[in-house]
Amino acid sequence: MQALIRIYTGILYLMAGIAGAMLIWLMVSVIVSVAMRNAGVQPFAWLFTSSEYALLYMTMLGAPWLVREKGHVHIELVTAALPEGLRRIVSRVVAAICVAVCVVLAWKGADLLMTNIARNDYDVRAYYFPRWILTISFPISFGLMAVEFARFIFGDELLHSGEAGIHE
Repeated sequence: MQALIRIYTGILYLMAGIAGAMLIWLMVSVIVSVAMRNAGVQPFAWLFTSSEYALLYMTMLGAPWLVREKGHVHIELVTAALPEGLRRIVSRVVAAICVAVCVVLAWKGADLLMTNIARNDYDVRAYYFPRWILTISFPISFGLMAVEFARFIFGDELLHSGEAGIHE
């Protein structure tokens, strides 16, 4: 079981690392595009398209890691004011709702992926790109986010720390 957990954690951190690399690519592509425009040269069409793809992948690949690290924006004003026992219940209910939403989005994403594969859809812009390569990120990312939110339901750690305003 420990080996499986290490592999899963490694995948999560690999996805976050790829998302970070895509953030660097976005910075580079914007700089190159602006420099080309200032030099009077039309930027490459693939530069824009790859930046758009990177925005999608960066978001989807980094999201499960953000859930694990509690990096998503959430407001703890109410949960910080609750007594410990009630805060635990509310936090677990919120995590359960997040799991439900992520499962639905993973399922709909898988449906979209299967539709893209069945129809042999392509994203046609600077080049022909199979659309399933884009939509495969939906079921993977939302599925892993569901797993990460489930850790807050069944694990010892809560999604809400109850320390709102303490460290600001």
